[in-house]
Amino acid sequence: MTKNPILIIGGGISGLSTAWFLHKKGEKVILLESRDRVGGNIRTSRNPEGYLIEHGPNSTLQKPGDEEDALGRIITDMALESELQEANPLAARRFVMKGGQLHVLPTSPPGFIKTPLFSLSAKLRLCLEPFIGKSEQEESIAQFVIRRLGQEFLDYAIEPFVSGVYAGDPKQLSVRAAVAKIYALEAKYGSLIKGAIALGKIRKAAGMPRGRMISFETGMETLPATIANRLPHQSIHTNAQVTALCQHGAAWQVSWQQGGQHGGEPHSIIASQVVLATPASVSAQLLRPLSPQAADLLESIRYAPVDSVALGYAKQDINHSLDGFGFLIPRKEQVTTLGGLFSTTLFPGRAPQDKALLTCFIGGMTNPSITQWSEEKVVTQVDQDMMAALGIQHGAEYVHLTRYTHAIAQYEQGHLQRVGDIDRALAGYKGLHLRANWRDGVSVSDCVLNGEKSAQKILAGVS
Repeated sequence: MTKNPILIIGGGISGLSTAWFLHKKGEKVILLESRDRVGGNIRTSRNPEGYLIEHGPNSTLQKPGDEEDALGRIITDMALESELQEANPLAARRFVMKGGQLHVLPTSPPGFIKTPLFSLSAKLRLCLEPFIGKSEQEESIAQFVIRRLGQEFLDYAIEPFVSGVYAGDPKQLSVRAAVAKIYALEAKYGSLIKGAIALGKIRKAAGMPRGRMISFETGMETLPATIANRLPHQSIHTNAQVTALCQHGAAWQVSWQQGGQHGGEPHSIIASQVVLATPASVSAQLLRPLSPQAADLLESIRYAPVDSVALGYAKQDINHSLDGFGFLIPRKEQVTTLGGLFSTTLFPGRAPQDKALLTCFIGGMTNPSITQWSEEKVVTQVDQDMMAALGIQHGAEYVHLTRYTHAIAQYEQGHLQRVGDIDRALAGYKGLHLRANWRDGVSVSDCVLNGEKSAQKILAGVS
C-alpha cells in the first residue's frame, strides 16, 4: 500500500526548506502555494537599466561550521556555492544618524570612547552594567536595555537595530523572544559585557569562524527558486487556495481550489502529515474549525507594515562614500525613513557601474500609517530623506516601491507564552505541524533551520 504524502501549505522559504529536507530523505511531499510563485517575500528582479532589486530580504547571515548551519547545508544540496556572494568587508561598518549626521556605530572599546553617538555620562553608565542584577519579570526590549545600558543606548543603538530587523517598537517587543541570544547573556553570565567576553573566548578557543552576510549573484530569490526546481515538478502546486483542513482517521484531508478560491478547480488529498508554513492569520483561518482557541491566539500575532523603496542615483551626485552596510535613523531624529542599505557596496552587480543603489525602508510599528500614503508621497519622502542624509545633489534617477501590509511578525511581550499556548491547544492533533517566521526567528537562515528541524521531527514520528 502506498503511503500518503506529507502535505505542506505555504511556499515561502519555511515551507520550501521543510519540503526539501523531507524529500532528501525519500519522503513524498506535496506543497500548496496560494500565489502564482513560490518564495514568499523573497523576490528579486532586474530592470532594463541594470538595477537588481530585492523586494524582500537583501541578504542573510550564514554561520559556516556551526551545527545549526542548515542554510549552508541547503546551499550545498542546491550546488549554489559558485553563485554565492559574501558581503563586502565594509558591511561590518554600520552608520547611525545623530543630529542629522551619520556616525559609525562603534564595535571596539577605542571606537566606543571616541564616538559622538553617546554622551560621557552614557559611556560612564555602561561601566555599571556588569554589576546590575537580573530581572525576574518579563521585559520589553526597551525595559531591558534601559535597565542594563541606559536610555541613550536604547535611543541610538538598540531602537534603530530593532527597526532594522523587525520594523518593530522596542517598547512592545519581548527581549526574550525577539533577541533571545542577548537575553541569554544576562541569564547565563549575569551581564551582557561579561557574556560577550566569555563567548568571544569560547569562539576563539574552538576556532569557530565568524558568521558572514551572504546573497547570490542573481539575488536572494535564487535560493527558493532553486529549491523549487530541485523538488519533483508535480509536487508543487501554485495558485492553490486551501479551503478546508480536517482529520481523516489517522491522516488528514486537505481541500483546495486550483486556480484560485473563486472559480478554481476543486481538489482534495489525503496526507499523512500536514505542515502549515503560512502567516499566522492564514493558519488561524484554516485551524478555526479545529481549535478556535489556537485560531484566536494566532490572530493576535501582529505584523509590521513596511514599504521598501529602491532608489538609483548617479554616484557623482552623492556626497558620501557609502563605505558600510548602510545606516539607521533613530526615531528621536524625527526623520520619516527608518534607514537605508548601501546595496551597491554590499554586493557586486546591483547597479550600472556609474550608479549607486540604495534600498530604504519606511513605516513599521512606530509609524504604521505611512504605509497608507500614496506611492508618490512615499517615494518623494524617502528620496528627500536620502538626499538630506547623504548630501545627494539631485533626486533619484530610478525608483521602485514594494509595499507589504504584513511584512514581519512581531515577537511582542507574551509571545513565547502565546506560541506555547498554540502548541498546547493543538497537541491532540497528531500529524499537524506549524512552521513559519512567526515563531523561532524571522530571518531567512532561521526559517531554513526551522524547516530542517520540522522535517527531522516529522521523520522521527514517521519512522
